[in-house]
Amino acid sequence: MSDKKIKILLIDDEEEFVTTLAQRLEFRGYETKTALDGQTGIDILAMDPYDIAIIDMMMPGINGIETLKQLKIILPNMPVILLTGHGSTKSGMEGMHLGAFDYLMKPLDINDLIEKITSALKN
Repeated sequence: MSDKKIKILLIDDEEEFVTTLAQRLEFRGYETKTALDGQTGIDILAMDPYDIAIIDMMMPGINGIETLKQLKIILPNMPVILLTGHGSTKSGMEGMHLGAFDYLMKPLDINDLIEKITSALKN
């Protein structure tokens, strides 16, 4: 059953960005689901595990760091990639300290993201 699609949960409050990213990943053979806020993402994962989560750091309500903390309680071994903007590597480093696999800066290069996903799922 090696042809099982990798399931990716995308959590980002920028609807246009996350919809486009989901489409681009699906085009490359991934199965995706999107959540527009941290709490929705947490609720989705509590009911249906995913192979990897990609979380935006800057969201209203529960931010990326808090979402990461909650996801690590539910699925401690699931890799998480954080997306950070505003030229801030500090929040990305904080996320890695809390268990994120890695982080990427926005604007995102889809090939860099695919590389990170592949690396995260090998570990």
